[in-house]
Amino acid sequence: MEIDPNAELNPGNEEVSKSKIKTYKKPLLIFWSIFIVGLVCVVLFFAGVSNGTFGFMPSFEELENPKSSLATEVYTADGELLGKFYFQNRSFVEHDELSPYLIDALIATEDVRFESHSGIDLRGLGRVFKGLLTGDSSAGGGSTISQQLAKMLFPREEFKNKLSIVFRKFREWVIAVKLERSYTKEEIMTMYFNKYDFLNLAVGIKSAANVYFNTTPDSLKLEQAAMLVGMAKNSSYYNPLRRQELTKGRRNTVLSQMVKYGYLENQVADSLKQLPLGIDYQKVDHKRGMAPYFREYLRMSLTAKKPERKNYPSWNMQKFKQDSLEWEINPFYGWCNKNQKADGTPYNIYKDGLKIYTTLDSRMQKYAEQAVEEHLGLDLQKGFDREKEKHRNPPFSDDLSDEAFEHQMDLSIRRSERHRVLKKKGLSFDQIKENFKKPVKMKIFTWKGERDTIISPMDSMLYYKGFLRAGFMSMVPQTGEVRAYVGGPNYKHFMYDMVTLGKRQVGSTIKPFLYTLAMQEGLTPCDKVPNIPQTFILPDGTPWTSRNSTEAHSGEMVTLKWGLAHSVNNISGWVLKQTNPEAVVSMARKMGVVSKIEAVPSIYLGTSDISVYEMVGAYGSFANKGVYIKPRFITKIEDSKGNLIAQSVPQKTEVMNERTAYLMANLLQGVVREGTGRRLRFKYHLYNPIGGKTGTTQNHSDGWFMGITPELVSGVWVGAEDRSIRFEGIRLGQGANMALPIWGLYMQKVYGDKTLGMKKGDFEKPRGVNINLDCEAVSNDNSNNTTEDFDDEDFF
Repeated sequence: MEIDPNAELNPGNEEVSKSKIKTYKKPLLIFWSIFIVGLVCVVLFFAGVSNGTFGFMPSFEELENPKSSLATEVYTADGELLGKFYFQNRSFVEHDELSPYLIDALIATEDVRFESHSGIDLRGLGRVFKGLLTGDSSAGGGSTISQQLAKMLFPREEFKNKLSIVFRKFREWVIAVKLERSYTKEEIMTMYFNKYDFLNLAVGIKSAANVYFNTTPDSLKLEQAAMLVGMAKNSSYYNPLRRQELTKGRRNTVLSQMVKYGYLENQVADSLKQLPLGIDYQKVDHKRGMAPYFREYLRMSLTAKKPERKNYPSWNMQKFKQDSLEWEINPFYGWCNKNQKADGTPYNIYKDGLKIYTTLDSRMQKYAEQAVEEHLGLDLQKGFDREKEKHRNPPFSDDLSDEAFEHQMDLSIRRSERHRVLKKKGLSFDQIKENFKKPVKMKIFTWKGERDTIISPMDSMLYYKGFLRAGFMSMVPQTGEVRAYVGGPNYKHFMYDMVTLGKRQVGSTIKPFLYTLAMQEGLTPCDKVPNIPQTFILPDGTPWTSRNSTEAHSGEMVTLKWGLAHSVNNISGWVLKQTNPEAVVSMARKMGVVSKIEAVPSIYLGTSDISVYEMVGAYGSFANKGVYIKPRFITKIEDSKGNLIAQSVPQKTEVMNERTAYLMANLLQGVVREGTGRRLRFKYHLYNPIGGKTGTTQNHSDGWFMGITPELVSGVWVGAEDRSIRFEGIRLGQGANMALPIWGLYMQKVYGDKTLGMKKGDFEKPRGVNINLDCEAVSNDNSNNTTEDFDDEDFF
């Protein structure tokens, strides 16, 4: 366009020029106005999104510390994972614990531009808008790994329309950008794998690797990593336990993506696609795995609330007293409710990701569980089953009347969960009993594994009552550290814990408390006393005399060592007359027994109900030079970041001097060398210094064996659920046959494992103790008989 040089002189041209400028200026003004207004609207919109105007938006603190429910992990003393407590079975891993295959597969499949974008992938956005505009669900999603993480960290709320979907998507974009600013790419990748729910109680990659392949994230094979990444599309749909072919197809898609983006050679992918999934499923179930009784004890103990009298029935005040004492003296009893986090809230073992380091040794725990299974399942139960076949109301003894049998079964019905459910539905007790008689399908326990059958609930109760139970605990006497804990034969089917919860009559295992008083008063194992009946006058003036099960050496002078070795009641009665029942109770209390013990002349018969836990702790005093150490289960607790937040300290009490403890150890060795515990030698070939005591209660309802060595103290109880279910005779129903074999099998395995370094040394003799403990054998003693080793039954 030429410019007229005379235009200035021409007013008309100037007006034309101004008119043209106005013509161009108007659309420009409209354009820039719309642009600026739009930009301001966008800025205000995203500012509103960021500030939570259009829905929840996490704060800076929440982004820096996103809340995740982490499982608490429980470890053994030798570093093995024992189990977890959780709402979600999730444990965190660090980036260097992730297999490179996982990272490559996720990027290739979910977000190939992950390393270059800042939280939002513009190409992906195009697919999102296309889907929204056309309604085409196959157009694909544009969510980056960061956006997916935002969705997992701050879950979407339910939406009502498409507009709410748009707002929700914008919020995820903002959160994703904020995450990118707060974390490195490695941290985002790690958080993604730690957060994702892989189904089947496998939350997070650590749990998923274990549940599906019994391995760790850093050890996953390429095809395994591809399967897990493939599940990230929809773990419910691509469930390898239910849809193996679909999951395999999805895995192969991941492998193809890795080839497409240069993470994998085509030939390698083709060969991997032919492989099966190779699932090695590890079912997550707190009823399975090692030491389930112990884990449940820990859970209940750590989460216990301060005991209040109103929460205990009147008939269980003894339990209230014991729990109150534990609350006061045991820092780990109710630990979660006694301690608070930095924010002032109590610790929660189900979601705080704690690490609890216990005293258990995984090897010794395994040996203890094997010993219980071998003796009960392969030996003792068979003998019991042969006996009960002849009973009128098996498995109950024929001493139980039909009326008492009916009453016992009615009690069992009322205590069952099935009764609680049916009663809640409004059924009468008679209707409930009829319901219990109707056969139903169920899995039942056998020593050869679970079996499917059709049986009535009533018959199933009788069936389970016929199984013998056991409680076993093993402890290091010098530290109180518990190395093995078995509360029963099978936690899934017999959940009642017979180590700490269950209490039964202890029989003759209480007698060492009495003999301790004698040693304290200056007597020695070789001192001789008369083997004659001892009569006591009861408070009401009536005489009471205990009796022996044998007339061996009746009326003769015998050593105290022989008396304890053969559990002779006449000798125990003589010792009690040198002191009094109250002194025996006091000694038991000093040695850690808190259960109720009646201070009566029959105290040495062991009619008091005491737990395995208490008895093992008490016997530890004999092996620890007279010092009682309260049994310990936990060494320390760390928070989710590895900070030490609790540590145990041994609780020690000197209950007797070294001389007394040494003499008691010698007395207990006599039980194993020549008395009721000699089966440990001739059957289990344990010839090292071992002290022990058998216990058999009246009618053979309970069998006990307590054993000590300089390095280990262990105790065993065996019996049935009800006291009226028992062996008929002393041959099978004595502690030497019911309980001692478990101790023997366990120690055989412990000594056989050289990695444990368990020595076979003798009890250390204190300085200044020069007592002849090589007692002269009693004439005509049949202690060398290796075919019979009857315990003296505790007759009333």
